[in-house]
Amino acid sequence: MANANVINLTTENWEAEVVNSKVPVLVDFWAAWCGPCRALGPTIDKIADQFAGKAKVGKLNTDESQEIAIRYGINSIPAILVFMGGADPVDRTVGVRPEAEFVKMLNKQLGL
Repeated sequence: MANANVINLTTENWEAEVVNSKVPVLVDFWAAWCGPCRALGPTIDKIADQFAGKAKVGKLNTDESQEIAIRYGINSIPAILVFMGGADPVDRTVGVRPEAEFVKMLNKQLGL
């Protein structure tokens, strides 16, 4: 992973990094073969840098962690879900979106 602030989420670390997190977590559901997912990558990196220390930003490869993608009904990617201390997402969007939309999603959970 190119950005140290972006967590590589897997089935093995999902519970610790997302469900049990004390801070908001923005999760990018993606796949290597997905052009729009790759196009969104630099935006996700930028968000991770911007929110470092305040929120977590992670990427979950849907091909490698299919059971999590199925659990959350991910049918189209990229899909962005925000979690706030629990297994249920508090916000979600699908497709390539402007950076400001992701900032707003995280700020809402941070009370900003």
